[in-house]
Amino acid sequence: MLISALQGLATGAGLIIAIGAQNTFVLGQGLRREHPWMVAGVCALCDWLLIGLGVLGLGQLIANQPVLILVARLGGAAFLLWQAWQARRRMLDPRTLAAGRGASGSRHSVMLATLAVTLLNPQVYLDTLIMLGAIGAAQASPLGFYLGAAVASFGWFFGLVAAAGWLAPRLASPMVWRVIDGLIAAILVAVAWGLLTGVKL
Repeated sequence: MLISALQGLATGAGLIIAIGAQNTFVLGQGLRREHPWMVAGVCALCDWLLIGLGVLGLGQLIANQPVLILVARLGGAAFLLWQAWQARRRMLDPRTLAAGRGASGSRHSVMLATLAVTLLNPQVYLDTLIMLGAIGAAQASPLGFYLGAAVASFGWFFGLVAAAGWLAPRLASPMVWRVIDGLIAAILVAVAWGLLTGVKL
């Protein structure tokens, strides 16, 4: 079980710790201090659920449904482009550039945005439900693999929020915030383009 758990930890970290829409969103919420711990918790819980379902075999069933995957790609791309537009608007609006200004979005709206950026992104399903699920199902101890991957997800999202909380007070310059939101917008557009064209970024 220990070997499977370590393999789950390493594989999970390799797939989850990457610059993408979900991590960009979590980092942005942490820097703006908009319910960051709740955001990290929701992302980790979604990962745990999807990895678990994948290990149980659901990932393979979804992989064989091309129409479902196409719909998810189109919906995910649309949502990411909307998030990119929001980041661009923040970049151009001086009133939204104060670092660590506190939670301006309601808990409900932030929760919905977190679920959307997680569950409308097909890459999340490919990484957790399908890839990690398939690898985990083939392990000597699928449960050990699942626990290791879950620890990787938990550690990454909460570590990302903790790092962002430490950085936020040190990023008080409006120009720095313009750059941050500009980078967020660019990454989200790039991920959306990858979804529409089928190119993995």
